[in-house]
Amino acid sequence: FNVVGRPVQASRLGKPPGARPLVSIETVTHHRIMTKYLISFPSEAMVVTDEQLAAAGVDSRAVIEEAKAAGVYVFAGGINEPVAPVLVSADGSVSGQIYPGSRLNGGFAVLELPSREEAVKWAAKLARACRCAQELREFMYDPAS
Repeated sequence: FNVVGRPVQASRLGKPPGARPLVSIETVTHHRIMTKYLISFPSEAMVVTDEQLAAAGVDSRAVIEEAKAAGVYVFAGGINEPVAPVLVSADGSVSGQIYPGSRLNGGFAVLELPSREEAVKWAAKLARACRCAQELREFMYDPAS
């Protein structure tokens, strides 16, 4: 199928007539209209008791399972803050000096969604679960990812 949903002639793909196309319209459509969003919060935003932290963990994992079931989950996790970041140069050398002002901590989720409005809805779900507001960022389109 081409990007507008019309079947491509098999012979134009180097396949014998009657052969199935290489990708389905669902695959092409999915990659053309879905956008990846980063939903995150810095560690200091989550001000909770130990009991609330445990409940937030359960609730946030439930939202992630819901995202998986909905087919929008790409990745989620938290930065392991006790492990110091390093800067790796093109030659493979490693330095403990990271870029000035660079600070990354907290929790993250990357979801692939059809609209910013849907991304806001998922960010709100994670905000309720994590007991703190979430930052929402949109990834630029990359046809290879």
